[in-house]
Amino acid sequence: MGIAAVTGLGNPGSEFADTRHNVGFMVVDELARRWRVSSFSRRHHALIARRSGGLPVWLVKPLTFMNLSGDAVRSFCTAEDIPFSQCLIVVDDIELALGQLRLRPRGGAGTHKGLRSLVDRLGESFPRLRLGICGERVGDDLADYVLAPFERGEAEALASMIARATDGVEMALRVVIGRAATEINKSPALPSDD
Repeated sequence: MGIAAVTGLGNPGSEFADTRHNVGFMVVDELARRWRVSSFSRRHHALIARRSGGLPVWLVKPLTFMNLSGDAVRSFCTAEDIPFSQCLIVVDDIELALGQLRLRPRGGAGTHKGLRSLVDRLGESFPRLRLGICGERVGDDLADYVLAPFERGEAEALASMIARATDGVEMALRVVIGRAATEINKSPALPSDD
């Protein structure tokens, strides 16, 4: 079976909307825009919507805050009878440079507390698309860094990454994860000095 739900991780609330930790929400929002999904309902500790027509797919944004994402995703998948292996998680990754993407069919949590919550509640057998958020000036406090907005000079790289990640999700809905990963995991083209 393919992917039945795309879940973007992030923190609810306008104060977090443009932060590095919320790129998962940004991808879900871009999918909703492309698919003309205009309304999300509040159920299962999340905002959820379903694309009808074509390939039906759930869009999910947990409302439990990042570090408790596993509770919302487990509640949603259980209620909607979706195997965890069919729920693609879209999440930020401080270990990847801004703009890099990594799609994997399964794996551990690394240092990411949102992924740790998911692994604790679901196991490791769910696909994940990681979006690189590491810019040039990280600083000493990673918590402050991931909860800060992107810098003005990063806007173009962010927009490109969100568009490529959204394209990647759409590809992963059409083909097997391994095949999609081969294409998605390529490094982005670097800007030329011309």
